[in-house]
Amino acid sequence: MWPRLRSAVDDLCWLLDRGYATPSALKLVGDRYSLTQRQRVAVGRCSCSQAAGAARAVRRVNADELRGRTLAIDGYNVLTTVEAALAGGVLLIGRDGALRDMASVHGTFRTVTETLPAIVLIGELLQRIGVARAVWYLDSPVSNSGRLKTLLRETAESRGWPWEVELVPSPDRVLKLAAREETPAIVASSDSVILDGCGPWVDLPRSVVEDREVTTLLINLEV
Repeated sequence: MWPRLRSAVDDLCWLLDRGYATPSALKLVGDRYSLTQRQRVAVGRCSCSQAAGAARAVRRVNADELRGRTLAIDGYNVLTTVEAALAGGVLLIGRDGALRDMASVHGTFRTVTETLPAIVLIGELLQRIGVARAVWYLDSPVSNSGRLKTLLRETAESRGWPWEVELVPSPDRVLKLAAREETPAIVASSDSVILDGCGPWVDLPRSVVEDREVTTLLINLEV
């Protein structure tokens, strides 16, 4: 299916370049290539218009540029991607070069075997890079966000990491505003909605995966 998925991404990006709405364009492309629902999700997450891709590329920073900076982390987005990598799950590289997983957090978050190891890998990378401060934003409407907040805070405290964890109604809104602060924070997320509205951003999960050479099923739909 890989060649078919690449063609589907090409077609969807072509439609997005011409102003088609994503839901209707994705249905058209999905029907044309007889894609399953899961394949449609993959194609949708990997596609963007040329203008959106170019704008994201200009604002993207590398992990080694985070030294001494404040990092605003899209908590569930970053954590579930690293969890998926550690579990050997499917990861996608989209047209904008960002690494994404296939998971979705709808209403409830459940810790899994990979949750704590994922947190530790992220923390060790940020410590090695020299991030001055990291603020995790979790969706307060999602069940178990309080438990995850406690796990993140206790893990950071035990290792001396300069982390803060906040429960907010909408991390999207907060992360988009991060660039307007007096001392702008760099956003860690691969959420397309956030990437189209935030300032500088970093693909933190991809940095973790590449740093530790995590073996996973990688579907590259970038080109």
